[in-house]
Amino acid sequence: MILEIKNLKKTYHTKDSETLAVKDFSFDINEGDFIAIVGPSGCGKSTILSILCNLENKSAGEILFKDKINLGYMPQQDCLFEWRNILDNCLLGLELNKTLNENTKNNVINLLKTYGLSDFIYSYPDNLSGGMRQRAG
Repeated sequence: MILEIKNLKKTYHTKDSETLAVKDFSFDINEGDFIAIVGPSGCGKSTILSILCNLENKSAGEILFKDKINLGYMPQQDCLFEWRNILDNCLLGLELNKTLNENTKNNVINLLKTYGLSDFIYSYPDNLSGGMRQRAG
């Protein structure tokens, strides 16, 4: 088993109320599994992914990883910074992890070429189409 989630719960609190976004969510992922989280708008799909990627804290439950793994997902709306060009947006994670060097930068540039964005690496997000922004994100 790669990942085990037991009774995950997420409650959002405001000054006046609280909203239960995820309640008693449990599942396992094994080596070779391909999963999809499907459900109606507002059922907690993005919240679960945000918790797994440490972008949000869970309210309760257990998340057990077999080994240290890297998780990521494409949010519904891209999170590009409008004041950073596409290359700088794509280098941000490496900067924050203090792993940016010529080799990792070149890897990012090659990925941008692979995704058809080589002509736009010095462009800003507002100069890209929605699909191009998603690929950059």
